[in-house]
Amino acid sequence: MQQKRDIFVTNALPFANGDIHLGHLLGYAQADIWVRFQRMLGNNVYYICADDTHGTPIMLKADSLGITPEELIAKAHAAHLKDFDNFYIDFDNYYTTHSKENQQLVEEIYLTLKANDLIETKTIEQFYDEERKMFLPDRFIKGECPKCHAKDQYGDNCEACGATYRPTELINPFSVVTGKTPVMRPSEHFFFKLSDPRCVTFLREFLEDKERLQPEAANKMREWIGEEGDCKLSDWDISRDAPYFGFPIPNAENKYFYVWLDAPIGYFASFKNYCDRVGNVDFESFIKQEKAAAAGTEMVHFIGKDIMYFHTLFWPAMLNFSGHRVPSQYAINGFLTVDGAKMSKSRGTFITADSYIAQKLDPEWLRYYFAAKSNGAIDDFDLNLDDFVNRVNADLIGKYVNIASRTSRFISKNFENRLGKIASESVALIDSIIARAPAIQEGFERRNFAAALREISAACDDVNEHFDQMKPWEIAKDESRATLLQDLCTGYLEAFRILTLYLKPVLPVVAERVENFLNIAPLSFAALEVKLPEGHLINHYEHLMTRINRKDLDAMIEANREALNVERKDAQEAENNGAQVAKGQKKDVAVESSNEMESDYISIDDFAKIDLRLGKVLACDFIEGADKLLTFQIDLGEERPRTIFSGIRKFYQDPEALVGTYVIVVANLAPRKMRFGVSEGMILSASTKESLTLLTTLEELKPGAKIS
Repeated sequence: MQQKRDIFVTNALPFANGDIHLGHLLGYAQADIWVRFQRMLGNNVYYICADDTHGTPIMLKADSLGITPEELIAKAHAAHLKDFDNFYIDFDNYYTTHSKENQQLVEEIYLTLKANDLIETKTIEQFYDEERKMFLPDRFIKGECPKCHAKDQYGDNCEACGATYRPTELINPFSVVTGKTPVMRPSEHFFFKLSDPRCVTFLREFLEDKERLQPEAANKMREWIGEEGDCKLSDWDISRDAPYFGFPIPNAENKYFYVWLDAPIGYFASFKNYCDRVGNVDFESFIKQEKAAAAGTEMVHFIGKDIMYFHTLFWPAMLNFSGHRVPSQYAINGFLTVDGAKMSKSRGTFITADSYIAQKLDPEWLRYYFAAKSNGAIDDFDLNLDDFVNRVNADLIGKYVNIASRTSRFISKNFENRLGKIASESVALIDSIIARAPAIQEGFERRNFAAALREISAACDDVNEHFDQMKPWEIAKDESRATLLQDLCTGYLEAFRILTLYLKPVLPVVAERVENFLNIAPLSFAALEVKLPEGHLINHYEHLMTRINRKDLDAMIEANREALNVERKDAQEAENNGAQVAKGQKKDVAVESSNEMESDYISIDDFAKIDLRLGKVLACDFIEGADKLLTFQIDLGEERPRTIFSGIRKFYQDPEALVGTYVIVVANLAPRKMRFGVSEGMILSASTKESLTLLTTLEELKPGAKIS
């Protein structure tokens, strides 16, 4: 039996000065999926996070609101926790860096580093805002980048070229607080000696572990550190002057720890708070260097690439030389874009977690989409809204959910929700799905969720294809074959159970609904070793998930524009101008067409291009989540039936009544990928506003007969 792993998992700490948006949620969803997967394997996982609460921005915002910083961060904590709960991000402990545990650990680490001669003081020239009477932190100074000359860049690094520098190197600096040009004043600061040869040697060794970092991150670290004999690292300023909201530095008047020193230690502090609360977890076996090595515990750290510099250089060096363990593995994600562009308030694509939920959009749609495009690399991630709709509706609803929807009807109607035994015809299918488990587990383990979901999607295709080949709707017409019908559907529900097991890390709520529907215990990977028993009673099927309507996404974007009070006049004018142009273009086309009489007719050659054939309806059913469509299986005399979607649902409330009828099909229409799958033709009908009837023949002919 494989030994269970003990894993301490952390997520980047959200700053208590803003809302959680979808860019944040990408990293949290990836971590939560990985944690849930590990727990389904039976591993011990402690999933920890906290709000990042210190710094000048917190102090200034609280001051502007007329409240204390403590009141501000308490409100942010409640809002953030609500957002995470809404998206099923299931932390074991969500805490705050403004805590007694964190202050104790920060002071302990600082004093140990000082004793190891890795802290020194220097008098530096620092920007000072004379109007606000305060030294300005790096992020409250802006100016022109000294490297690439991009305008409006922060005082510590350039978002345009990625360069890091001192605020004093900025060209034409100004105070973000007042807009005034700051002046230089001397101040004594404390530095962590990152350029010390001991730190440089350690960081080079740190990089040798190939499993610790993604290749892109390791290469970036090498670039930051520099080549042998040419170290590029600078000592790290870890102090700030009063006024400042943070922890005071011991034995240093009016000096505070810089937020980037105490924030990462907050991961440990939140875990300590958890361990003290539950009482049965050895905190030091995960945190202390020697004890963690002896216990074989792991620390996996999920962050965005924008904070990689702090977390892969300063933090591990600081931890190592204070006797603490370093992360055994990083999981670094890229930036989120929407429809190929940076999230924008003016376009309404700066989407907060709260605005998504306010529109009553299903959080698991987004979890699925994030998983479907997460490959374990640091690539930037594009939330393409059309692709989002298509993937969820076609793959998740049309393939996966549809298995339960179309199968459960037979079990409920014919067998009072009682299962049979798995049909011999289904054994190979189920074995093939179980055989995908190693590849799926490998995908989840490597955080290549996209690879895992491709395997699951292919298995869904196999089940649906098997269902279409066995034609249970035909078997249901013959009472003498009732046992076969029951056993076949039992096999399909067993396949659905396994597919749900695989998807559970991504869709925990849907999985719980399936567990209730199938009347089974919570699924884990150990459940691969058992099957649904003969005679098992399931519950009535209820809708598991609805499809996305693109209009709801558009409504969310529109609501974001209004909520953020963005000026929309220019956009409206552009839209109106575009409409006028389009209107004029249509008018020109209409005039041109009217001058060409032959365009009102088609030739016999045009008609000859249309391949009309007679088809027999083998199956017709509703589609889960579609209010207008029916799905047909049509026999056109070919090797396999065709799947065709038709928007006639409101005219045929009993789709089973169409089974066995003949219809006319446009057989050479190009296949069309829709939200629920691929439609392979068009069924002809005649209609008025009030009624519709399918076109057929006066007598039965062989399926595939050509109509001319």
